[in-house]
Amino acid sequence: MIHGKTLQAWCSSHPLIEDLVALRETRWFNPHIAPAAQALADVGLSAADVSAASARLARFAPYLAKVFPDTATSGGIIESPLRPLPALHATLLQAAGLPASGSLWLKADSELPISGSIKARGGIHEVLKHAEDLALAAGLISLDSDYRLLASDQARQFFSQYKVAVGSTGNLGLSIGIMSARLGFQATVHMSADARQWKKDKLRAHGVSVVEYESDYSVAVEQGRQQAAADPSCYFVDDENSPHLFLGYAVAAERLVAQFEAAGIKVDAEHPLFVYLPCGVGGGPGGVAFGLKLIWGDHVHCIFAEPTHSPCMFLGVYSGLHDATSVQDFGIDNLTAADGLAVGRPSGFVGKAMQRLLDGYYTVSDETLYQLLVLAHDQENARLEPSALAGMPGMVKVLESPEYLTRMGLSAGRMERATHLVWGTGGSMVPEAEFAAYLAKGRD
Repeated sequence: MIHGKTLQAWCSSHPLIEDLVALRETRWFNPHIAPAAQALADVGLSAADVSAASARLARFAPYLAKVFPDTATSGGIIESPLRPLPALHATLLQAAGLPASGSLWLKADSELPISGSIKARGGIHEVLKHAEDLALAAGLISLDSDYRLLASDQARQFFSQYKVAVGSTGNLGLSIGIMSARLGFQATVHMSADARQWKKDKLRAHGVSVVEYESDYSVAVEQGRQQAAADPSCYFVDDENSPHLFLGYAVAAERLVAQFEAAGIKVDAEHPLFVYLPCGVGGGPGGVAFGLKLIWGDHVHCIFAEPTHSPCMFLGVYSGLHDATSVQDFGIDNLTAADGLAVGRPSGFVGKAMQRLLDGYYTVSDETLYQLLVLAHDQENARLEPSALAGMPGMVKVLESPEYLTRMGLSAGRMERATHLVWGTGGSMVPEAEFAAYLAKGRD
């Protein structure tokens, strides 16, 4: 029995579960999506909250420029480039037998400084908020101070009294660990079995304590949460439920506005925007989608992408069980090459808060991820890790779904003017030997 029903009964009431359990690539366009003006209230956060997160990152920018030289050219603002993908756009449409339509772009969070993934946004924001709260309370700074004061030996000694912990498959651990250690915190990252060795090595090189588990992400998070709860000096970054992570991710949307303007990209009723977001536990893509919806409302369509072996958010929202279930409950193994997305149980906060704002969900096989990794590298010189390719098939899945397009009033004319944006969540810091192995596997 699975939550009071047999698997057969679940497949009868929710037919797509049969495809998910069989590890078939599957898509589901959400019939419960509501106008953004109504559904944004479900989140419990506002545009003012996102603005506050953006202002905090601006206050810390001089500090970041000082302690992380790779952010100096941007003045300490952590941001990634927007890149066109014309060759890959043509290849994907041709392979699917689809006519030329719209344009394809990459939001290259793989190139974010400090930790090289989307997690540099939310993860660093949460650590900075915690540091700011402590420093303000202790009188080390005021809100109008030059935050470069926090790079002093005195500030580092102050932060060394405190601990920061997180559970991670890898990328969030890098952002939390590197930022915490640089400030002076005692940092610990609880890492699941699927975390890459190079990520563990990188953390240890930055002075971060790494605790390894033979189990998956959910166990690493729970163990980290329990250990932190027993230590009053320890702050636990809760990837499953944190609004501070979520808001840090949401800041990306306001930055995208200026990038779109520079690229001449319009977003309105006649120029719809589709954004394809790789999803693990859900915090990163959920925060980005929330920020996008605040700005463009119903003109932006956000779709989550997950591995066939780890469709936790798809399963949680589609079944209505949210974080009450895991993929393992349904016999799905949660073993995937997309280590950043190897999550068995979704964020209940994101799944419930965003369920009326997301257009859909789809799954992609590891084999497809590797094939796309090679295509992106060879045709666009894009260096992405397997999990970061999950958004790449999204354009084709949308264009091959006429019932969804009709229901949403997305006519052929509008789709010809559509912008498709793949969120490239990580990969630039993958060691050369490991990336070469990815390419070789993809070519095979």
